[in-house]
Amino acid sequence: MTNDNKTILLVDDDIDFITAQKLQLERAGFKVIMAESQKKAEETLMTMRPDLAIVDLMLEYKDSGFALCHHIKKKDPTIPVILVTGVTSDTGLEFDAATQEERSWVKANAMLIKPVRFEQLLWEIEQLLQ
Repeated sequence: MTNDNKTILLVDDDIDFITAQKLQLERAGFKVIMAESQKKAEETLMTMRPDLAIVDLMLEYKDSGFALCHHIKKKDPTIPVILVTGVTSDTGLEFDAATQEERSWVKANAMLIKPVRFEQLLWEIEQLLQ
């Protein structure tokens, strides 16, 4: 699969994470638009449509990622969304979207737990863009 001309919206308030992922995604052939907050991501979505979005769960607020996923899917339900989270390491609470009920309100196509291996992220991206 060619990644040329595929645009990914990468949303995370962790500058180290977002910078590392951007470099690797660009190396893999993607165009990457970064946003460091839910607010910035929503502003970006007013002027462009990404082919896929990668969204951190905890941004300005602990549930900003959920709200942003909902916003993306409301704007265009065909945009695949990967929700990434470090909630377990940050809070000690285990979180996933294993049941149908959980998946119905999470509004993400896939969920990855930080730290995310790039190979795992790339595999999820390629599956969702097929």
